[in-house]
Amino acid sequence: MSSTTTPPPGEYTGSPYGYIPTEGVCITFIVLFSLSALLHTAQAIKWRTWYMLPTMVIGCIGETVGWSGRLWSSRSPPLMDPFLMQITSTIISPTFMSAANFTILGLIIRRLGVQYSRLSPAWYLIIFVTLDVAALTVQAIGGASASGAASRGENADAGARIMLWGIIVQMIALTAYVILGADFIRAYHFNKPVRALPKESVDTLQEKESHPNVNRNTRIMLVGLVINSVFLFIRTIYRTIELNEGWSGAIITNQLLFNVLDGMQIVCATYTFNILHPGYLLKVPQTDAPKDSA
Repeated sequence: MSSTTTPPPGEYTGSPYGYIPTEGVCITFIVLFSLSALLHTAQAIKWRTWYMLPTMVIGCIGETVGWSGRLWSSRSPPLMDPFLMQITSTIISPTFMSAANFTILGLIIRRLGVQYSRLSPAWYLIIFVTLDVAALTVQAIGGASASGAASRGENADAGARIMLWGIIVQMIALTAYVILGADFIRAYHFNKPVRALPKESVDTLQEKESHPNVNRNTRIMLVGLVINSVFLFIRTIYRTIELNEGWSGAIITNQLLFNVLDGMQIVCATYTFNILHPGYLLKVPQTDAPKDSA
């Protein structure tokens, strides 16, 4: 047998992964995330949903970088640089994507009535984007710490622990978002406002109709938010458990778990918004547009 033959995953001790990433899988994910980034960019331009650029597009680019690191590792297994490149990028990138959920829910709240939401759309952005930035900052610090330790030949578990706290912050944000979103849907469905309508909203749609009907596209967008959130939540739970075990735990050294519970979850999350895109689903109907005065 040739000395260059790739040993089976789990039997190669020279790789920081505990296995050699499968080249074909890495290429597949690179293509999927690159394509989604291009689609999100085109969709953002077409429908002028500019908030999708620093959220979904940046997230997809980050995932592409991460899986490029794994592809590099598949060809140079012992190197630490691609390992750190992929673990940092794949941990941080979905944080950008979750910000799209917060923004889209805020748009739906404005449309259906802020009186049914515990938080105003502005406060959704302030609170949850702040949590997202905090999670990103902590994850970046952890990644830098891990990279520094690895470059010095030291144990990088301390960096992993810091990154874990970033993931926990992200999980807290997603959990609070899901709870508040579900509460909004409940309050709207039963027409039970949870707070008074702001006086400055006199001319908005919810003033004209005390309980506006949910049109088909808005219902579909709500379903898209639920689907996307489920994928992100599964992935966040997985990464929390993974990092809690450190660099050499049984979960982080299992390639199949990573591919399914991280890679596939984020692919499904990003393509959910490619298919169920707010650009056309939340487009203001022509009948709602202001009419020119005679």
